[in-house]
Amino acid sequence: MDLSVVVPVRNEAGNIGPLIDEIRAALDGGPDYEVVYVDDGSTDATAEELAAIARDFPRLRIVRHEHSCGQSTAVRSGVRHARGAWIATLDGDGQNDPGDIPNLLERRQSELQAGRSGAPLLCVCGYRRKRRDTWLKRLSSRIANGVRSRLLGDSTPDTGCGLKLFSRDAFLDLPYFDHMHRFLPALFLRAGGRIVSVEVNHRPRQAGRSKYGLHNRLWVGIVDLFGVMWLQRRAKVPVVTEVK
Repeated sequence: MDLSVVVPVRNEAGNIGPLIDEIRAALDGGPDYEVVYVDDGSTDATAEELAAIARDFPRLRIVRHEHSCGQSTAVRSGVRHARGAWIATLDGDGQNDPGDIPNLLERRQSELQAGRSGAPLLCVCGYRRKRRDTWLKRLSSRIANGVRSRLLGDSTPDTGCGLKLFSRDAFLDLPYFDHMHRFLPALFLRAGGRIVSVEVNHRPRQAGRSKYGLHNRLWVGIVDLFGVMWLQRRAKVPVVTEVK
């Protein structure tokens, strides 16, 4: 299988059906793909909506956490259960546009066909140049991205964008920790890979409530930021040649 679309959700009833319809419209007739929804301990009608859609959409697979474990753990559970060689991730609130997935696939293909020597391409990151969020979310993200870029040197303008395309095997080799999804570009670089960014669409939330605020978007990430810096300083990427 070429592609697995992994969507972590928690209490996103009302956003499930419309987003799946958009994923199908973007990918049907294209690559061999599946959709893996990870229900991170939802307490609303998310599970029931997913089950109803799965009956008529065999490409949909559902993974459920009994209790909420957070977005990074939900993404990891989805990737572990995925069968595609490449993973596309989307936030489940509908703010990421599935219509951008083919653009990320096209950029990956063009990079691979270019045959650049050196580090392999491991991740194509979405870049939300025009954010459709509250001023507080835009401000906290701008600060967080600026601090991360300066301290980690990840050369990525929008590490918080949920729309990414990356190698499944490379992701599963990364060190795992809570909130790691915010640092994927730096972690892929640490692994010896190469990343590129592609401008993507961003839309207002249509249903449900945001799970993020100033506290869990900015202050909580400070400890993680220094942890990733520690990992970077201790990274070893050997150049291996099989002799015999």
